Amino acid sequence: MELGIDGNVGLVTASSSGLGKASAKALARNGVNVVVNGRDEERLAEGVEDVRDAATEGARVVGVSADISEEGEPARLVEAAVDEFGRLDHLVTSAGGPPSGAFLETDDEDWYDAYDLLVMSVVRTVREAEPHLRDGGGTIVNITSRSVKEALDSLVLSNSVRMSVVGLEKTLSEEFAPEVRVNAVLPGPHETSRIRELVEQGVERGEYDSYDDGMEDWSSGIPLECVGDPRELGDTVAFLSSNRASYINGVAVPVDGGAGASNL
Repeated sequence: MELGIDGNVGLVTASSSGLGKASAKALARNGVNVVVNGRDEERLAEGVEDVRDAATEGARVVGVSADISEEGEPARLVEAAVDEFGRLDHLVTSAGGPPSGAFLETDDEDWYDAYDLLVMSVVRTVREAEPHLRDGGGTIVNITSRSVKEALDSLVLSNSVRMSVVGLEKTLSEEFAPEVRVNAVLPGPHETSRIRELVEQGVERGEYDSYDDGMEDWSSGIPLECVGDPRELGDTVAFLSSNRASYINGVAVPVDGGAGASNL
């Protein structure tokens, strides 16, 4: 399917690994010039190479190191993207999850850190990107989690704080329309480096007999009986960013193999 975004410019936050990188690769496969972002310089360099390897001929990929949870860094990131390419058409916001734990195991600092990481990073990046996105009729896709629809055990920070991003996404879909479309995706478990690491650690501790045994455990309760392929999540993000999705605005799309129990 031709998405009609060849030659556009996209910025994907926290995209040196995980689902952010999968989204950056999907945009690059469709001819988008992509800015890859991360905090760790070595991981960022590896992520940039991975995205370049996926890119179609002519699509450029650059990396910008920035900690999106820090005030001022999102503005610098957007400025770097516009300086490099002269425009910005698509913003994809992503961020790693906050630490797991029960409510009584968290303190005020944990809550403020989670809010800066998951919410203020989006607020600040969108604020800086908005005038550039309006110029060309751009898009925003927020990667959050299925935990906004169904609270997950031992994830009180993610369950609570990520809901703010979906509230923001829905509000912006009205405030920024018709020039800018704003949507969200709600991933369930995907076979990212983080899940692979957790499974491998489980094998080392003797919790699983093998890697396949661990992945089967992660697939438990998912109707499709497997965790997600990050590439397919990235393809969903690219579709929502494209002209093929021109009448999709203000939605939050679960990408979880049917694992969620919510009716809506």
